[in-house]
Amino acid sequence: MLYDIIASVKNKRILNRKKHVYEKNLLNDNRAVRKYNMEVAVLKKLVTVLGAFFAVLLACPLSVFAAEGSKAPSTVPVWLCIPFAGLLLCIAVMPLVKAEWWESHQPLVVALWIILMVVPFAFVYGAGKTAETVLDCIVNDYLTFIILLFGLFCVSGNITMEGDFAGSPRVNVGLLALGTLLASCIGTTGASMLMVRPVIKMNSWRKRKGHIMIFFIFMVSNMGGCLTPIGDPPLLMGFMRGVPFFWSLHLFPVLIFNMVILLFVFYQIDKRSYRKDIANGRKPDIRKPGTQFRLDGLHNIIFLVMIVGAVILSGVLPGMSAFQDAAGNVRGIHLFGEVTLTFPALIEIVIILLAAFLSFKTTDKQIRIRNHFTWGAIQEVAVLFIGIFITMQPALMLLKAVGPNLGVTEPAEMFWATGALSSFLDNTPTYLVFLTTAGTLGFTQGIATTVGTIPVKMLTAISCGAVFMGANTYIGNAPNFMVKSISDENGVRMPSFFGYLLWSIVSLVPVFIIDTLVFFL
Repeated sequence: MLYDIIASVKNKRILNRKKHVYEKNLLNDNRAVRKYNMEVAVLKKLVTVLGAFFAVLLACPLSVFAAEGSKAPSTVPVWLCIPFAGLLLCIAVMPLVKAEWWESHQPLVVALWIILMVVPFAFVYGAGKTAETVLDCIVNDYLTFIILLFGLFCVSGNITMEGDFAGSPRVNVGLLALGTLLASCIGTTGASMLMVRPVIKMNSWRKRKGHIMIFFIFMVSNMGGCLTPIGDPPLLMGFMRGVPFFWSLHLFPVLIFNMVILLFVFYQIDKRSYRKDIANGRKPDIRKPGTQFRLDGLHNIIFLVMIVGAVILSGVLPGMSAFQDAAGNVRGIHLFGEVTLTFPALIEIVIILLAAFLSFKTTDKQIRIRNHFTWGAIQEVAVLFIGIFITMQPALMLLKAVGPNLGVTEPAEMFWATGALSSFLDNTPTYLVFLTTAGTLGFTQGIATTVGTIPVKMLTAISCGAVFMGANTYIGNAPNFMVKSISDENGVRMPSFFGYLLWSIVSLVPVFIIDTLVFFL
């Protein structure tokens, strides 16, 4: 009898507990459903309004817009740059204010800022000009950019390093130096994707390691690409405009000078951090420090070489007569207006995608598992940078319009002007603007290019500004954000946008001032 009573009480408690859990889950489900329905309703209203607006816009005669579009480039309204500034502000602030909301609503926010740029742009320049500008940006800038990043991300994710290396200050200095020099051979993006995971893995036992990835971005993702046109896209564009392929080796003294300074600063910071971790009882789980080393998935180096070769071809093929029409224009698939997907770009895309496909097909899945490989980083970069590429178009147009009239005529001025703008804008068009500006100054001695003769010191200043100062912000160069995203995914606490900017101001700006005094005055 007593047993039955006790059992009855227990069963009632269990049933009540289950009922409570069920009701809680039901409440959460209802909240999730309501939230989803609300978001769907907002999206429907947004789509409806925008659809109606664009219907009216497209119904207007294109000749009206053509009249506006015939304005000189100097008439580019400054206010058209507001969406670009707004998107950058969201990237900087939203992770600090509402991180979870930002993570799940990035595509919506990016789409909103794109719309806020496209709609006023259409009113100023017309529907045809707007469609042409956006399509040209997507096809000739963003597409090749994201495909290259995707290919390198896939191939590098199939290479893993195993061994008994521990992330000590000396080992980290060696890794950063190696990655910096490697960047000129396989590009800053290639070197970053290849080395970011091994560096994170070697330092996984440490608590204080955010500074390691910050200096990784400074050196491997940016400065290291200055020695060859393969290293960074601006130098490739310079090569396509007549700068000799191996001329970039003239930047070697500047690179070594900066490497010595930054590696010394890094070593001092890392040594203090390392000692604190050791004092707190953190130790690497290794038996024979520095004696065991193994690379798995090493055959993917072949696919990495394929991607590098594709990049080289994209710079070489446009200059060949077989890829030019009678007027000297690069052949391709005509899309709209003056927008053409060129055959060299198409060849580059096909080779890169083929390399990524073969890499996945020929590599054991376990290697990606050991690398903690996920698609989150490349997805985030793809979403954010399509917004950045499109919304920055008015800013680039404005820069092209006013660039020759800025009064920038000295190497030091070129270095800082190119660098400051490359910190926030795409460094390739920024480099081309100032390269063209320098070519119009009427110099008779220096490097003969298709845009004019440019003195060696001035060309050095423009090249260093475009390549080096991309490290000033997360968005200054493509690999920067990729390294941050992969670091975040692997538990490395990276600074916010403004936090990183503070690091670059304290660590890089003094170096750039010294560069100015030593090399550009």
